[in-house]
Amino acid sequence: MDSLITAAALALAAGDPLGALDRIALREDAPALALRGIAMAQLGDLDRAKVLLRRAVRAFGPKEAVARARCIVAEAEIALVSRDLGWPAKALDAARTTLEKHGDRLNAAHAGHLEVRRLLLIGRLDQAELVLAGLDPGPLPPASRAAHELAVAGIAMRRLKTRKARSALEWARHAARQARIPGLMAEVDSAFLALDTPAARLIAHGEERPLLLEEVEALQASPALVVDTFRYVARQRETTVSLATRPVLFALARALAEAWPGDVSRATLIARAFGGRHADESHRARLRVEIGRLRAELRTLADIGATNRGFALAPRQAGEVVVLARPIEERHAAVLAFLADGESWASSALALALGAGQRSVQRALEQLAESGKVQSFGHGRARRWMTPPVAGFTTTLLLPAPLPNG
Repeated sequence: MDSLITAAALALAAGDPLGALDRIALREDAPALALRGIAMAQLGDLDRAKVLLRRAVRAFGPKEAVARARCIVAEAEIALVSRDLGWPAKALDAARTTLEKHGDRLNAAHAGHLEVRRLLLIGRLDQAELVLAGLDPGPLPPASRAAHELAVAGIAMRRLKTRKARSALEWARHAARQARIPGLMAEVDSAFLALDTPAARLIAHGEERPLLLEEVEALQASPALVVDTFRYVARQRETTVSLATRPVLFALARALAEAWPGDVSRATLIARAFGGRHADESHRARLRVEIGRLRAELRTLADIGATNRGFALAPRQAGEVVVLARPIEERHAAVLAFLADGESWASSALALALGAGQRSVQRALEQLAESGKVQSFGHGRARRWMTPPVAGFTTTLLLPAPLPNG
């Protein structure tokens, strides 16, 4: 490797893309194309970065399998930042296998961390944990160690293990400071902010207050009967009743839980469950049927008693009944939650992450755009959607070792 390539690679590893481009901006050989692609990615020109990296893959000869694999890993990272979640995961797996086979453990680990982050975005925590368990953070340099601990923290937060998440983030902060990469330090700070930002609302006795993630964790371990609007379940410690496929029953359960220890009038329950403004005898008959169904579903957790004006929830063992609600509740809140990371998303990627149909997601995005809550740029397949960023994870574009090493 010549001195300019070496200097450019070191500049990229230190988070200095402009310094790298100063050395190789006019070069067209394969190693320079690869490094230029990484530099453009770090500067935010992702389309140009993809073009350069694909040119580099073609320019590297068949005997340069490691260099080609590193380019594929870099392209996969660009896909992650672009929220192109449909990017072929098999290509990343093959590149990771090649890197491991040739002893490039650093870039192989980087490929593994990218896969973990992709799995986290689409909610596949078990698979993410499995991949992460196969990565040994011990020999990793500081930048890669920080990425590893961020992945550990991301899984822990989604598992409601806040102590483990905070410990991992402390390790990540230490490693990021050792790496002296501003973007990485900012990412760790953003992840810490997520632990100190309200993650939910507690509704009880007619009042509500915000909850931090660690308070949500404590609530789940408490003896209270919790009606959870995140997962559409009623839960008391290890006993869980899912109402995810019974929206009418869940609406009734929530209304009863919000009013506990008081009752809820029949008119209010009909409005909450069926959307009827004027209750007639058919509505009241349907309400009796649905209350009976809900009583059967919740029999291990609570009874539902009739009162003069309606119905009331009577927990069997819990001394408290609460509702765990989303921080913001509005139509298409789930779409907004994904867009809140500040990155630009394709509608196809949102559909994959939400487990929903792409057309229904597109309709939701169009309605949100009409109300000014999201904005789009580009056309056709290149169209992307975004909203102003809030606390959460960001993604840096850093390879843990100089890309073109053969």
